[in-house]
Amino acid sequence: MDENSKSVMIIGGGIAGIQASLDLAERGLIVELIEKNACIGGRMAQLDKTFPTNDCAICILAPKLAECFRHPNINLHTLSEVKSLSGQAGNFKAKLLKKARYVKEDECINCGQCIEKCPMRVDDEFDMNLRKRRAIYIDYVQGVPSIVTIDRENCLFFTKQACRICEKVCEREAIDFEQQDEEIELNIGSIIVATGYDIFNPKSIESLGYSRYPNVITALEFERLICASGPLGGHLMRPSDKKEPKKLAFINCVGSRDIKNNPYCSSCCCMYTTKEAMIAYEHDNEIETSIFYIDLRAAGKGFREYIQRGNDAYAISYIKGKVAKILEDDQRNPLIIYEDINTSQVKQLNFDLVILATTMVPKKDAVELAKLLGIELNEYNFYKGNYFHPQKSSKEGIFLCGACRDPMDIPNSVIDASGAAAKAAEIVMRD
Repeated sequence: MDENSKSVMIIGGGIAGIQASLDLAERGLIVELIEKNACIGGRMAQLDKTFPTNDCAICILAPKLAECFRHPNINLHTLSEVKSLSGQAGNFKAKLLKKARYVKEDECINCGQCIEKCPMRVDDEFDMNLRKRRAIYIDYVQGVPSIVTIDRENCLFFTKQACRICEKVCEREAIDFEQQDEEIELNIGSIIVATGYDIFNPKSIESLGYSRYPNVITALEFERLICASGPLGGHLMRPSDKKEPKKLAFINCVGSRDIKNNPYCSSCCCMYTTKEAMIAYEHDNEIETSIFYIDLRAAGKGFREYIQRGNDAYAISYIKGKVAKILEDDQRNPLIIYEDINTSQVKQLNFDLVILATTMVPKKDAVELAKLLGIELNEYNFYKGNYFHPQKSSKEGIFLCGACRDPMDIPNSVIDASGAAAKAAEIVMRD
């Protein structure tokens, strides 16, 4: 093995990629962490709390972000994608494309002056398009690296050759419109794929009214609305009229366990709807919540007790029923029509706000990356692991972890990441 290839490349900077990076770095191995976005953190950074403890998500994640950024054995490559791979286990050669940030990373201190003065507003993807951000921005307040990025597609300088206000107000002269994309070559011994997942778009299920009825939203949109760092500052209001909702409904299995969309179970929807209902009750003790479910799947440690606690102490009612349709009354209140599975009767209930528990789906570029790496996908386009060793891909030296190979929650993703890190370390630590 080439001495230069005694390192591990990790594709994806979410919680799984971060955990794997820290495990390997603590072993004394060099880690090349590749992240497509401007900051690491992944989906966990968008969450308000985590189950089953209801701990603050960013409070758990932020120390790991800082450690990952500062660790001498971790090289962080943000705004970067793998473009080619050659070689074999123990001696891979990868080419990365690192996109220009148009900000000098060693000069920017994220003081915020450029963001404050930028005149351009665009939809904020991190906040699920529920508010606007500037054309120069940072993904989220605690984002790592703590460096702003210029959105080339919306910056007035790049679209109309105008503005350049950010350049004028930056006292450290960190703005650099002349930056170019660059190619980076890496020699690595093994690879871990930790690219995470996308969210199913429920717009395709017309009967649920998503995108037509403003008070029908997704669970991740709800997370951003109720989060203190979100667009409402943690004060829950419904989108149509900014009134405080008192009756919430969660619909489980939206897009999953459905032969028309995704036949598999997303594994954690039952838990995160209970968590979100608990959080809503903690914000306002007058809130009553109904959770519509087919089966309650609570297999983790303390999960069943967690659901029971929601029922006993947080005014949560669990309704075993299949939702057929959502309508809207004159006050824009969602009306749920459903079949009660216990009685086989068709019933209806009015709510102030309906939250759809959308399933995890594979990343949209999963097929492309699988071809590039030479690894297999399963029938749902998640990365396919070995039957007896789930973290092993179909190619020697490439390992999988987290929700990119199977839908899973944060605790399982962290455990999975540590397992993949141990296997990746075996390759590069061979004599």
